[in-house]
Amino acid sequence: MLKKINVLFVVYLLVMSQISVAQVDLKGLREKPDTNIVAKPQAPVANLQEVSVPIPKLDLEINYWKHWTKFGVNMNQASFSENWNAGGVNSISIGLLGWHKSEYNKNNFQYVTELDLRYGKIRNKDQLAKKNNDRIFWDHKIAHKLSKSWALYFSVTFESQFDVGYKYGRDQETNDEIITDTVSAFMAPGYFTESFGLEYKPDNTFSLRLGTGTARQTLLLDNRIAQPEGGSEVYGVEPGLRFRNDLAFQITANLDRNLSKNLNLKARYNLFADYKEISDPDHRLDATLTAKVTNLVNVSLSGIMVYNSAEADKVQYSQALALGLTYALPR
Repeated sequence: MLKKINVLFVVYLLVMSQISVAQVDLKGLREKPDTNIVAKPQAPVANLQEVSVPIPKLDLEINYWKHWTKFGVNMNQASFSENWNAGGVNSISIGLLGWHKSEYNKNNFQYVTELDLRYGKIRNKDQLAKKNNDRIFWDHKIAHKLSKSWALYFSVTFESQFDVGYKYGRDQETNDEIITDTVSAFMAPGYFTESFGLEYKPDNTFSLRLGTGTARQTLLLDNRIAQPEGGSEVYGVEPGLRFRNDLAFQITANLDRNLSKNLNLKARYNLFADYKEISDPDHRLDATLTAKVTNLVNVSLSGIMVYNSAEADKVQYSQALALGLTYALPR
C-alpha cells in the first residue's frame, strides 16, 4: 500500500513540474506592447517658410436708428337695384393712409419722430362728395433717461388737415344738396404744441407724458374761417386775430400693443388743460383696432372722440369700419 502511495506522489510531482515549465515557456512567448505605435516623421526644419494669411478688414458700424412705415388704401362700396324695396342708397368711399416712425437710441438719449396722414371721401347717390377722414399729425420727441422707466422729454407736435370742411344743406327750389358754409381748412385751424416734462415708459408698447410746461399756438390762416372784428370766436381765436397762444398742463398717453398674433390695438389720448381755464380741459382720444387677415389685407375699426369747448359744447365723435390693403416696412 505504501508503495502505491509513493508511486502516485512521484507521478504528481512530474505532472506539476511539466505544467510549471509550460507556463514559463508561454510567458516567454508573449509579445510586449510597443509604446511607439506610429512612427513620427522628422519635420523638415530646413524647408519651413513663413506664410502671411490676409485678414479681411471688418467695417462694422452700430446703427442706432430704427424705422417703420405703413401705407394703404381702404375702400367701401354699395349698390342697389331700382326696385330694391329694403331701402338703401348707392355709395362709394375711399380712404388713404400713410404712417411713418423713426427712432434713435444711444445710451440714455432718445429721439422719436412719428408722422400720421389720413384722408378719405365718401359719395352717396344724389349727394355731394364729403370727407370722412382728414388728419395731419406730426410729433417729434427728444428724451433723456433718468432711470429704466423715467425720462425727461421735450416734444413739438403739429396738427392740421388737408382739405376744406363744409356744412351742407338743401336748395329750397331744387332740393339739391348744396354747400352752406366753410368750417375748416388747412391751417385753419392749425396747432403747434411744445411740451416739456417727465415721461413714464415701462416698455415699448406704452408711454405716458406729463407736460408740466406746455405751450400751444392756434392759427387761422384762411380768410373763410377767421372772423373779422365784431364777430365771434372761432377755435378759441378772438375776432380780428389769426393767432392764439395758451400755456397749459398736458397729459399724453400712447398705446401700441399686439393683443394677439394678428390683432393690434393702437390708441393715443391727449389732455390739454389751459392754466387760465384749468377746470375746462380739452380731451382727444384716437383708437384703432386692426385685425390682420393676410400680409396685405386687414380689417380696421377706428374711433375718434374730441371734447373742446372752443369748438363745440358737446363731445364730438366719429367711427369707421373698413376693409383695406396695407403694406408695412420692414417686412
